[in-house]
Amino acid sequence: MLKKYALLIGIIVLKFIIQFNLVNPAYELQRDEFLHIDQGKHLAAGFISVPPLTALQSWLILKLGNTDFWVRFFPALFGAITIIIVWKAIEELKGGIYALLLGSCCILFSALLRLNILYQPNSFDVMAWTFIYFCIIKFINRENKKWIWLAAMAFAVAFLNKYNIAFQLMGLLPALLICRQRKIFTMPVLYFAMLFAFLLIAPNIYWQYQNGFPVLKHMRELTDTQLVNVKRVDFLKEQLLFFVNGLIVLIAGFFSLWFYQPFKKYRVLFYSFVFTLVIFIALRAKSYYAIGLYPIFIAFGAVWLEIILEKKWKKWAIRPLLIVIPVVIFILILPFAFPIKNPEKIVAESAKNNISHTWEDGKEHPIHQDFADMIGWKELAAIVDSAYQKINDPSQTIVFCDNYGQAGAINYYSKVKNIHALSSNADYATWFPDSLQWKNCIRVKENDKLTREINHFDSCFVSGKIKNKLAREYGTTVFTLLNADDSIKAILQSEIIKAKNKYRN
Repeated sequence: MLKKYALLIGIIVLKFIIQFNLVNPAYELQRDEFLHIDQGKHLAAGFISVPPLTALQSWLILKLGNTDFWVRFFPALFGAITIIIVWKAIEELKGGIYALLLGSCCILFSALLRLNILYQPNSFDVMAWTFIYFCIIKFINRENKKWIWLAAMAFAVAFLNKYNIAFQLMGLLPALLICRQRKIFTMPVLYFAMLFAFLLIAPNIYWQYQNGFPVLKHMRELTDTQLVNVKRVDFLKEQLLFFVNGLIVLIAGFFSLWFYQPFKKYRVLFYSFVFTLVIFIALRAKSYYAIGLYPIFIAFGAVWLEIILEKKWKKWAIRPLLIVIPVVIFILILPFAFPIKNPEKIVAESAKNNISHTWEDGKEHPIHQDFADMIGWKELAAIVDSAYQKINDPSQTIVFCDNYGQAGAINYYSKVKNIHALSSNADYATWFPDSLQWKNCIRVKENDKLTREINHFDSCFVSGKIKNKLAREYGTTVFTLLNADDSIKAILQSEIIKAKNKYRN
């Protein structure tokens, strides 16, 4: 027992060491991370962009010092917990030390390393999917009602993290109906647990109701602007890449539910996988939405392969080979899949190897969108700081941005104490003060065109622009506008009111 858990601790430590060395210092935080951090300053029962759990994590990050370390710590932690859940699932399935090591390696050196780079709800989401499936395994084995309660609680917390968890439930319910586990629907405890879960998420549901269900508006926008560019064939192809390092183990996991007698009682998980995947395909979901489906099947595959190799292939070198494969594949894809090299080198190598990257706009670009979203922010904040400090009356100056990435990055990287960048984009619209006294404006625009504002200030001039061509914000321009008239103030206030009501229509 001591040997097993020493191994587990070693794997978790290795996870953190690798995770914190996957991002080259040339990169900064990513666009979405800035928004999530600022949510910690505005705790609420709901947000336009994500449910409220991320804001609670951000509040803790702010209390811990709001450094890059803590921003990167939490997704790494959730990835580590996912490994622990798979480990416990393997133990529940009677796997030995080899199965534990094999399963852990397949999870450790998977797409989760990439997912856990960014401070987004996705890392917690995958962890929650895996835990709920683990609860199902435990319930099937022991029929202890506490696992129904734990699954319901996990669903509620996961719902408050990312609404994507609803798709797991949509796939799981019909799977339960067609399997012998359908008897769960005759158990009163299921409905009490569901009621308890509903009570946990009720404040967020009420917030959605009060604000006209902005999540629905957000989903419509997502469908129109991003999901419309998702090709179903590409979605299926990318599913193979998430655990390509452990593909043999994953496939074995699926087959074990049909060909290994002790695992046939868990087929409900396979049916749930199929139903959920069909829903994602029908909705043209982004490929990474489905990552949470896979870790639990790694557990089944690792145990079954341990049994097969022990019985029939004991004298062969396949056992160590299966553990080495995930590590080798990770090393091979490391230069291409992770931002360990500076952006210029990645672009040069991508051009040399004829590699392109498709962004959410459906177009090909020389660098991955996430990487491009991690460049140029410090440059922007420095320009704004310089412009702010040159104004004679900075206390009467607002910083107004086109998008949430600009506003969040300035708030995070600015060296000037009194700067609080604003925007009418995303959640920032709801944080805009009801009454604001100002006469000067530092205007951050996605381009170098200033049309509406130019006639409403005594003087307007360019203070600088982002010059890094690899940054997604390349060309973003900072204008300094001095001495506003009353009409532009009214226009801005009207724009904010319109933005606040945007998701209520």
